[in-house]
Amino acid sequence: MTTAPLPRFRWPEGSNCAAVLSFDVDAESAILQVDRKYATHATTMSHQSYGPRVGVPRLLEQLRKAEVQATFFVPGFTAECYPDTVRRIVADGHEVGCHGYLHELPHDLNLAGQSSVIERSVERLEPLIGARPVGYRAPWWMLSLESPEILAAAGFAYDSSLMDDDVPYLLGSDAGTLVELPVHWSLDDWEQYGFFVDPPLGSALEPPRKLLELWTGELEAAHEEGCLEVLTMHPFLSGRPARSRNIGRFVEFARGLGGVWFATAREVAEYSRDVLPAASARRLRSALDPDYGIRDQRTSR
Repeated sequence: MTTAPLPRFRWPEGSNCAAVLSFDVDAESAILQVDRKYATHATTMSHQSYGPRVGVPRLLEQLRKAEVQATFFVPGFTAECYPDTVRRIVADGHEVGCHGYLHELPHDLNLAGQSSVIERSVERLEPLIGARPVGYRAPWWMLSLESPEILAAAGFAYDSSLMDDDVPYLLGSDAGTLVELPVHWSLDDWEQYGFFVDPPLGSALEPPRKLLELWTGELEAAHEEGCLEVLTMHPFLSGRPARSRNIGRFVEFARGLGGVWFATAREVAEYSRDVLPAASARRLRSALDPDYGIRDQRTSR
Protein backbone atom coordinates (compact mmCIF):
# COMPACT_ATOMS: atom_id res chain seq x y z
CA MET A 1 0.00 0.00 0.00
CA THR A 2 1.45 3.32 -1.11
CA THR A 3 1.17 6.24 1.30
CA ALA A 4 0.97 9.83 0.14
CA PRO A 5 4.10 11.92 0.86
CA LEU A 6 3.87 14.42 3.69
CA PRO A 7 3.30 18.00 2.45
CA ARG A 8 6.43 20.13 2.35
CA PHE A 9 4.71 22.97 4.22
CA ARG A 10 1.70 23.38 6.49
CA TRP A 11 -0.65 25.91 4.92
CA PRO A 12 -3.56 27.70 6.63
CA GLU A 13 -7.20 26.64 6.63
CA GLY A 14 -6.40 23.15 5.42
CA SER A 15 -5.01 24.37 2.09
CA ASN A 16 -2.83 22.03 0.07
CA CYS A 17 -0.58 24.74 -1.38
CA ALA A 18 -0.26 28.50 -1.84
CA ALA A 19 -0.12 30.72 -4.91
CA VAL A 20 1.07 34.31 -5.19
CA LEU A 21 0.35 36.39 -8.29
CA SER A 22 3.13 38.95 -8.52
CA PHE A 23 3.94 41.65 -11.05
CA ASP A 24 7.25 43.42 -11.63
CA VAL A 25 6.33 46.87 -12.96
CA ASP A 26 9.75 47.42 -14.53
CA ALA A 27 8.59 49.72 -17.33
CA GLU A 28 11.56 51.67 -18.74
CA SER A 29 13.87 50.90 -15.81
CA ALA A 30 14.72 47.35 -16.92
CA ILE A 31 16.12 48.68 -20.21
CA LEU A 32 17.75 51.82 -18.81
CA GLN A 33 19.64 49.63 -16.34
CA VAL A 34 21.27 47.88 -19.29
CA ASP A 35 22.34 51.21 -20.84
CA ARG A 36 20.97 54.69 -20.42
CA LYS A 37 21.49 55.31 -24.14
CA TYR A 38 18.12 53.59 -24.66
CA ALA A 39 16.40 56.60 -23.12
CA THR A 40 16.38 58.12 -26.62
CA HIS A 41 15.22 54.93 -28.39
CA ALA A 42 11.58 55.88 -28.76
CA THR A 43 10.20 52.51 -29.85
CA THR A 44 12.04 50.58 -27.14
CA MET A 45 10.83 52.99 -24.47
CA SER A 46 7.27 52.79 -25.81
CA HIS A 47 7.44 48.99 -25.55
CA GLN A 48 8.21 49.39 -21.86
CA SER A 49 5.82 52.22 -21.04
CA TYR A 50 2.94 50.07 -22.29
CA GLY A 51 3.15 48.30 -18.93
CA PRO A 52 2.16 51.12 -16.57
CA ARG A 53 0.06 52.96 -19.16
CA VAL A 54 -2.06 50.10 -20.51
CA GLY A 55 -0.98 46.78 -19.02
CA VAL A 56 -1.50 47.57 -15.34
CA PRO A 57 -5.09 48.86 -15.75
CA ARG A 58 -5.99 45.80 -17.80
CA LEU A 59 -4.40 43.42 -15.29
CA LEU A 60 -6.18 45.16 -12.41
CA GLU A 61 -9.46 44.52 -14.18
CA GLN A 62 -8.60 40.84 -14.63
CA LEU A 63 -7.70 40.58 -10.94
CA ARG A 64 -11.03 42.18 -9.99
CA LYS A 65 -12.89 39.63 -12.10
CA ALA A 66 -10.90 36.77 -10.56
CA GLU A 67 -11.38 38.19 -7.04
CA VAL A 68 -7.70 37.74 -6.18
CA GLN A 69 -5.28 40.14 -4.49
CA ALA A 70 -1.75 40.40 -5.88
CA THR A 71 1.64 41.92 -5.14
CA PHE A 72 3.23 44.52 -7.43
CA PHE A 73 6.97 45.12 -7.13
CA VAL A 74 7.65 48.66 -8.36
CA PRO A 75 11.02 50.33 -9.02
CA GLY A 76 11.36 53.84 -7.62
CA PHE A 77 11.88 55.23 -11.12
CA THR A 78 8.56 53.73 -12.25
CA ALA A 79 6.84 55.29 -9.23
CA GLU A 80 8.31 58.67 -10.16
CA CYS A 81 7.19 58.44 -13.78
CA TYR A 82 3.76 56.87 -13.16
CA PRO A 83 2.54 57.80 -9.67
CA ASP A 84 -1.11 57.43 -10.65
CA THR A 85 -0.46 53.84 -11.73
CA VAL A 86 0.87 53.05 -8.25
CA ARG A 87 -2.13 54.79 -6.68
CA ARG A 88 -4.50 52.67 -8.78
CA ILE A 89 -2.78 49.48 -7.61
CA VAL A 90 -3.16 50.53 -3.98
CA ALA A 91 -6.77 51.69 -4.49
CA ASP A 92 -7.65 48.16 -5.64
CA GLY A 93 -6.27 46.71 -2.41
CA HIS A 94 -3.10 45.15 -3.78
CA GLU A 95 0.30 45.10 -2.12
CA VAL A 96 3.18 47.21 -3.43
CA GLY A 97 6.75 46.05 -2.82
CA CYS A 98 10.19 47.47 -3.57
CA HIS A 99 12.11 46.56 -6.74
CA GLY A 100 15.14 48.84 -6.61
CA TYR A 101 15.22 52.32 -8.11
CA LEU A 102 16.45 51.98 -11.71
CA HIS A 103 16.52 48.17 -11.75
CA GLU A 104 20.08 48.17 -10.40
CA LEU A 105 21.77 44.82 -9.71
CA PRO A 106 22.63 44.69 -5.99
CA HIS A 107 25.76 42.59 -6.48
CA ASP A 108 27.19 45.29 -8.79
CA LEU A 109 27.06 47.87 -5.97
CA ASN A 110 29.04 48.33 -2.77
CA LEU A 111 27.29 48.32 0.61
CA ALA A 112 26.67 52.06 0.61
CA GLY A 113 25.34 51.91 -2.94
CA GLN A 114 22.97 49.08 -2.16
CA SER A 115 21.59 50.87 0.89
CA SER A 116 21.22 54.12 -1.04
CA VAL A 117 19.22 52.47 -3.81
CA ILE A 118 16.88 50.85 -1.28
CA GLU A 119 16.22 54.09 0.57
CA ARG A 120 15.76 56.07 -2.63
CA SER A 121 13.17 53.58 -3.82
CA VAL A 122 11.36 53.55 -0.48
CA GLU A 123 11.25 57.36 -0.49
CA ARG A 124 9.45 57.28 -3.85
CA LEU A 125 7.00 54.54 -2.86
CA GLU A 126 6.04 55.47 0.68
CA PRO A 127 4.04 58.64 -0.13
CA LEU A 128 2.10 56.75 -2.81
CA ILE A 129 1.22 53.65 -0.79
CA GLY A 130 0.84 55.32 2.60
CA ALA A 131 3.44 53.21 4.41
CA ARG A 132 6.95 51.83 4.00
CA PRO A 133 6.93 48.72 1.82
CA VAL A 134 7.77 45.51 3.69
CA GLY A 135 8.53 43.32 0.67
CA TYR A 136 11.50 43.35 -1.68
CA ARG A 137 12.40 41.67 -4.95
CA ALA A 138 15.86 42.18 -6.43
CA PRO A 139 16.00 43.34 -10.04
CA TRP A 140 16.61 40.31 -12.26
CA TRP A 141 16.28 38.36 -8.94
CA MET A 142 20.01 39.04 -8.47
CA LEU A 143 20.33 39.31 -4.70
CA SER A 144 23.74 40.03 -3.17
CA LEU A 145 25.25 38.31 -0.14
CA GLU A 146 24.79 41.57 1.78
CA SER A 147 21.15 42.07 0.76
CA PRO A 148 19.50 40.25 3.70
CA GLU A 149 21.31 42.40 6.27
CA ILE A 150 20.63 45.64 4.37
CA LEU A 151 16.96 44.78 3.94
CA ALA A 152 16.45 43.70 7.55
CA ALA A 153 18.13 46.88 8.79
CA ALA A 154 15.82 48.92 6.55
CA GLY A 155 12.74 47.31 8.08
CA PHE A 156 11.80 44.85 5.33
CA ALA A 157 9.97 41.68 6.36
CA TYR A 158 10.51 39.46 3.33
CA ASP A 159 12.37 38.95 0.07
CA SER A 160 11.31 37.11 -3.08
CA SER A 161 14.44 36.62 -5.20
CA LEU A 162 16.12 33.28 -4.45
CA MET A 163 15.61 29.88 -6.07
CA ASP A 164 16.91 27.24 -3.65
CA ASP A 165 13.52 25.98 -2.44
CA ASP A 166 9.84 25.87 -3.34
CA VAL A 167 8.44 26.61 0.11
CA PRO A 168 9.03 29.68 2.32
CA TYR A 169 12.00 29.75 4.67
CA LEU A 170 13.76 32.15 7.02
CA LEU A 171 16.80 34.07 5.77
CA GLY A 172 19.00 35.29 8.59
CA SER A 173 21.47 38.16 8.99
CA ASP A 174 23.12 40.08 11.80
CA ALA A 175 20.46 42.80 11.43
CA GLY A 176 17.45 40.46 11.61
CA THR A 177 15.57 37.73 9.79
CA LEU A 178 13.61 37.89 6.56
CA VAL A 179 11.12 35.43 5.16
CA GLU A 180 12.22 34.20 1.74
CA LEU A 181 9.52 33.41 -0.85
CA PRO A 182 11.37 31.47 -3.59
CA VAL A 183 10.90 32.09 -7.31
CA HIS A 184 11.94 30.36 -10.53
CA TRP A 185 12.43 31.19 -14.20
CA SER A 186 9.80 28.62 -15.22
CA LEU A 187 7.20 30.71 -13.36
CA ASP A 188 8.20 33.98 -15.06
CA ASP A 189 6.38 35.31 -18.12
CA TRP A 190 9.58 36.83 -19.55
CA GLU A 191 10.79 33.39 -20.61
CA GLN A 192 7.69 32.92 -22.81
CA TYR A 193 6.89 36.47 -23.94
CA GLY A 194 10.13 38.45 -23.79
CA PHE A 195 11.05 39.60 -27.30
CA PHE A 196 13.53 42.45 -27.78
CA VAL A 197 15.43 43.58 -30.85
CA ASP A 198 17.76 45.91 -28.96
CA PRO A 199 18.92 45.30 -26.26
CA PRO A 200 18.86 41.52 -26.88
CA LEU A 201 17.08 40.50 -23.68
CA GLY A 202 14.94 37.73 -25.15
CA SER A 203 13.59 36.25 -28.37
CA ALA A 204 10.45 34.44 -27.20
CA LEU A 205 6.94 34.98 -28.59
CA GLU A 206 5.05 31.97 -27.29
CA PRO A 207 1.24 31.74 -27.23
CA PRO A 208 -0.56 32.31 -23.92
CA ARG A 209 -1.76 28.70 -23.88
CA LYS A 210 1.85 27.46 -23.53
CA LEU A 211 2.45 29.63 -20.47
CA LEU A 212 -0.86 28.51 -18.96
CA GLU A 213 0.05 24.87 -19.55
CA LEU A 214 3.39 25.35 -17.80
CA TRP A 215 1.94 27.16 -14.82
CA THR A 216 -1.05 24.88 -14.28
CA GLY A 217 1.24 21.86 -14.53
CA GLU A 218 3.47 23.33 -11.84
CA LEU A 219 0.42 24.08 -9.71
CA GLU A 220 -0.78 20.47 -9.90
CA ALA A 221 2.59 19.32 -8.59
CA ALA A 222 2.69 22.06 -5.93
CA HIS A 223 -0.80 21.01 -4.84
CA GLU A 224 0.36 17.41 -4.46
CA GLU A 225 3.55 18.26 -2.56
CA GLY A 226 2.43 21.26 -0.51
CA CYS A 227 4.59 23.88 -2.21
CA LEU A 228 4.44 27.63 -2.83
CA GLU A 229 3.97 28.83 -6.42
CA VAL A 230 5.04 32.43 -6.96
CA LEU A 231 4.08 33.57 -10.45
CA THR A 232 6.02 36.56 -11.80
CA MET A 233 4.50 38.69 -14.54
CA HIS A 234 5.49 41.95 -16.18
CA PRO A 235 2.71 44.34 -17.22
CA PHE A 236 4.46 45.25 -20.48
CA LEU A 237 4.34 41.54 -21.37
CA SER A 238 1.35 39.92 -19.62
CA GLY A 239 -0.70 43.10 -19.90
CA ARG A 240 -1.39 42.45 -23.59
CA PRO A 241 -5.07 41.58 -24.23
CA ALA A 242 -4.89 37.83 -24.92
CA ARG A 243 -2.14 37.23 -22.38
CA SER A 244 -3.96 39.02 -19.57
CA ARG A 245 -6.80 36.47 -19.78
CA ASN A 246 -4.48 33.83 -18.37
CA ILE A 247 -5.04 35.28 -14.90
CA GLY A 248 -8.69 34.25 -14.92
CA ARG A 249 -7.91 30.89 -16.49
CA PHE A 250 -5.20 30.13 -13.94
CA VAL A 251 -7.41 31.07 -11.00
CA GLU A 252 -10.30 29.03 -12.40
CA PHE A 253 -8.00 26.00 -12.75
CA ALA A 254 -6.75 26.45 -9.19
CA ARG A 255 -10.24 26.68 -7.76
CA GLY A 256 -11.13 23.54 -9.65
CA LEU A 257 -8.29 21.74 -7.87
CA GLY A 258 -9.45 23.06 -4.51
CA GLY A 259 -7.20 23.75 -1.56
CA VAL A 260 -5.14 26.51 -3.21
CA TRP A 261 -4.56 29.48 -0.92
CA PHE A 262 -4.31 32.66 -3.00
CA ALA A 263 -2.56 35.38 -1.01
CA THR A 264 -0.31 38.39 -1.40
CA ALA A 265 3.38 37.91 -0.83
CA ARG A 266 3.05 39.84 2.43
CA GLU A 267 0.30 37.53 3.68
CA VAL A 268 2.37 34.43 2.89
CA ALA A 269 5.41 35.96 4.59
CA GLU A 270 3.46 36.89 7.73
CA TYR A 271 1.96 33.42 8.00
CA SER A 272 5.33 31.74 7.36
CA ARG A 273 7.10 33.77 10.03
CA ASP A 274 4.54 32.55 12.55
CA VAL A 275 5.00 28.85 11.77
CA LEU A 276 8.71 28.56 10.92
CA PRO A 277 11.14 27.88 13.81
CA ALA A 278 13.52 30.80 14.36
CA ALA A 279 16.41 28.37 14.60
CA SER A 280 15.79 27.22 11.01
CA ALA A 281 17.03 30.51 9.50
CA ARG A 282 19.57 30.10 6.70
CA ARG A 283 22.50 32.41 5.90
CA LEU A 284 23.86 33.39 2.49
CA ARG A 285 27.53 32.59 1.87
CA SER A 286 29.97 32.71 -1.01
CA ALA A 287 29.85 29.51 -3.05
CA LEU A 288 33.66 29.34 -2.67
CA ASP A 289 33.49 29.46 1.12
CA PRO A 290 34.65 26.10 2.60
CA ASP A 291 31.48 26.04 4.69
CA TYR A 292 29.16 26.99 1.82
CA GLY A 293 26.90 24.00 2.40
CA ILE A 294 26.31 24.98 6.03
CA ARG A 295 23.57 27.50 5.49
CA ASP A 296 22.85 28.33 9.13
CA GLN A 297 26.24 29.84 10.00
CA ARG A 298 27.23 33.50 9.99
CA THR A 299 27.81 35.01 6.57
CA SER A 300 31.47 35.68 5.75
CA ARG A 301 32.14 39.38 5.34
